[in-house]
Amino acid sequence: MINHPPGPPLRPRPAPDDPAGLAVLGASAVRARDTAHPAPLRGRARAARLLVLLAAFVCAACGLVYELELVALGGQLLGDATTQTSVVLSVMVFAMGVGSLLAKRLTRRPAASFALVECALALTGGTSVLLLYWAWARLDQHGATLAGVVAATFLIGVLIGAEIPLLMTLIQRIRREDAGRAAADLFAADYVGALVGGLAFPFLLLPQLGQSTGALLTGAVNAVAGAAVVLRLFRDEVSPRARVLLWTGCGLVLLALAVAAACTDAIERAARQALYGAQVRLALHSRLQEIVLTGDADPTARVPPQRAPLELYLDGRLAVCGPDEYREHEALAHPALGGGPAGRVLLLGGGDGLALREVLRHPAVRAVVVVEPDPALADLARRDPALAALGEHSLADPRVRLVTGDPLRWLREADGSYDVVLSELRGRPYDTQEFYGLAARLLGPGGRLAVRAEELWPAEATLRAAGLRTAPYSAADGPRHCPRGPGSPAAFVLAARTPPVLTLTAPTRSLTPDHLRTTAAALATTRPDPLPAPRTLLG
Repeated sequence: MINHPPGPPLRPRPAPDDPAGLAVLGASAVRARDTAHPAPLRGRARAARLLVLLAAFVCAACGLVYELELVALGGQLLGDATTQTSVVLSVMVFAMGVGSLLAKRLTRRPAASFALVECALALTGGTSVLLLYWAWARLDQHGATLAGVVAATFLIGVLIGAEIPLLMTLIQRIRREDAGRAAADLFAADYVGALVGGLAFPFLLLPQLGQSTGALLTGAVNAVAGAAVVLRLFRDEVSPRARVLLWTGCGLVLLALAVAAACTDAIERAARQALYGAQVRLALHSRLQEIVLTGDADPTARVPPQRAPLELYLDGRLAVCGPDEYREHEALAHPALGGGPAGRVLLLGGGDGLALREVLRHPAVRAVVVVEPDPALADLARRDPALAALGEHSLADPRVRLVTGDPLRWLREADGSYDVVLSELRGRPYDTQEFYGLAARLLGPGGRLAVRAEELWPAEATLRAAGLRTAPYSAADGPRHCPRGPGSPAAFVLAARTPPVLTLTAPTRSLTPDHLRTTAAALATTRPDPLPAPRTLLG
């Protein structure tokens, strides 16, 4: 359809109302000028140009989806989402520059080169999530997984970077025009496509399809919109044999993506079994995290290997070990509930219902508000028989009101006061001075705030920076039934506006007042002076 053989650029022609120019051109040249761009060709060129801009739009959307997939996957597999985001974005931008330079060698045959680039990008980007997840589960090595993420990011970035120079060449093949105008149209299509891809990832692809299937579908769209459209428009640029080979390659890429999509469940199941063991009962991708439930359906299973204990993993991290979890949840709830009034309780996180179970055992509790960021976890705690039984169906208690949403935003908008605030949330922004300050604002007279501390002394320093007095302590020790569980008791911090008192007013299975006082005294002897700097959202 569009066939402009390579050659030197046309010389500028005199304006049609320039008599001197007409004399120079001559009658035959004037006739050639007048018939050089007949109306039908202008119409076809306009349509072809729009199709190339549409291809740029779709390819930009697909490219941003690949980038966001790698950012999300890196944060989930390797932790420290800030670092992974910085690594992926910086490597991607650098690789795009490399790809733009390499594309200069491909502009002699831009249509065929663009088709090859899009086929390679569709295959690489479409399968990247599945392959990286498989490698992470099989290798179980942080360094190897990070190297895989960087390598995939670099390769995808090089291919994305080659797109714009090739598309610019194709647009100029259709109709020569000022480079600035062509670049403006091309970048406008590219940026709008990036907007659509960036919005489609969190609101459509991730919640509806999940990461792996969403990436595979994006690869298929990339192959069709990028390679097929351009090959159709510029089919006369390559020989019939090369054209057949390119179409065959595009078809094979689509076939490979279809096969990968059909095998996604089996691949993910095998990877999870390699990572978590053979008894993976349930796995799902929510909008915020991957949730995996393993072990026997009986939550009281305690004696491996006859019965594997129930385990709940969030993004690959062991969050709940059925036979052991009561020690940590008792340590979070009961010291805070025992130090004063406990009628109204706010639980930040805790969508699994286990800390809530301990709160509801206290006789003074009249109302509990649970703010859980992931509605999928709360839904699982209700409908999975084993997890619901382990939590004693606490989410169904009439004293409980469940709110799903961002806890930080909820705290900013909340009013009223609570006697006890408990936080099971981990990592930024939930271990910062701003978050603790908002939580402390809701404490009523004599109110207490208890948090689980992944790093004890930074957590205590941050709570003190929020204007609270603190008392660190630890959970009770005991046998470990889950091999991937922590090797030492979890640490906690109880905080209040006045020096908090570590005591108990309800019976527990693992804690005693003597244990609380003993662990608090032992931890006090190891407290650094001065404490580390408090954590902030910007720190």
